[in-house]
Amino acid sequence: MTIMSKPAAPSALVASFLLTIPQGHAARRLLSYAAALPLSSPDAQLLAVVIAIRAARGGTGRITAAAVRALRLDSADRAVADLRALGWQLPDLLLDPIADAPVLATVPALAVGPDNHPLPLGKDPRSRVSGWTTRTLTAPPLMGNSPAAQLAALFLAAHASAHLNGTLPDDLPQACRDRLPDLVTSGFLAHLDGDRYRLDSSLQNLVGRLPHRADPNDSPPRKGPWKVPRSARTTKAEWAQWKQEARPTVRQNAEAVERCIMCRLPRVQVAAAFTSTRYTGKAPRHVRDAYQAWQERNRGHGLQAAQATAMFRARHRHGPSYGQLCSSLGWPRMLRGIIVHQLLADRWLAEIPAVPWTLRPGDTAAAHGILLQPRAARE
Repeated sequence: MTIMSKPAAPSALVASFLLTIPQGHAARRLLSYAAALPLSSPDAQLLAVVIAIRAARGGTGRITAAAVRALRLDSADRAVADLRALGWQLPDLLLDPIADAPVLATVPALAVGPDNHPLPLGKDPRSRVSGWTTRTLTAPPLMGNSPAAQLAALFLAAHASAHLNGTLPDDLPQACRDRLPDLVTSGFLAHLDGDRYRLDSSLQNLVGRLPHRADPNDSPPRKGPWKVPRSARTTKAEWAQWKQEARPTVRQNAEAVERCIMCRLPRVQVAAAFTSTRYTGKAPRHVRDAYQAWQERNRGHGLQAAQATAMFRARHRHGPSYGQLCSSLGWPRMLRGIIVHQLLADRWLAEIPAVPWTLRPGDTAAAHGILLQPRAARE
């Protein structure tokens, strides 16, 4: 569904970009860091962004209660409590309704050496990204918007190109996705169509300068860590040829997914998943730390995953994707890879290696009585 705002006014002159291209990458890394934390509300995630960038160098930063009040959090008390549960040291004065003096906030995970630092920033980049965060959150179109919409605005500005085009990032929290129409209504977004969007022309100085496939052909070349991945589109003929050459079990699973009347996935999405190479690199340190904290709060998730996988297979006739499994259980989007890989290692789950949509209960699940029904019994 396409959501369009009313036609924008002629573009006015805007200030130069607040972020250089590397600083845009740093802003995106900051947002990914906050989104990967085991936090349950956009309030806490937004507050985490604001505090983390201040504490990025040395683990300690200054912040005022006025800055927290300016975020218009639905529950500042709960947000502070959630961050304290992660070990963040936040003074009570942050919740004072009238205090304005700066206080020190400490984030132990950021008080580490450069080799293991999740947000390695120099003094100037840290200051520039911090200023960009403040300027974006105080942009006129965001006035009166919810914390989820404000957090979404940071993500969308950071992932937008110099030409205002962007694609919704994979780690955009679901609560933020739900508030995207609000950004169209308020004028922050000029266009929203599926996962493609365009910022209003008045916001050009706030973009993260991430090159986009919709940019004009004279755009700068895509280089470095801010490059936009572009998957090669598999044609119908190439997809048919791939299935013809695939192992019978893999082909059968691919066709089960392609024909599933419950998933209703586009052919190009199914083809891309089966023909592309999965990323198998080690998760970043901050993601591993977030997973450890999440695991401590979710004992018994292996049993949940095995049961959910068995139920999914009974209904769909194929296994869930990593995303489908984690989404059905309400697990963090950014942690789904490391969660499923550990469940496979612990044998709660099993799969055909490197083949999507093949998850099934593993040996550990079988020892707990979770077994797949024979196909004949299901049919």
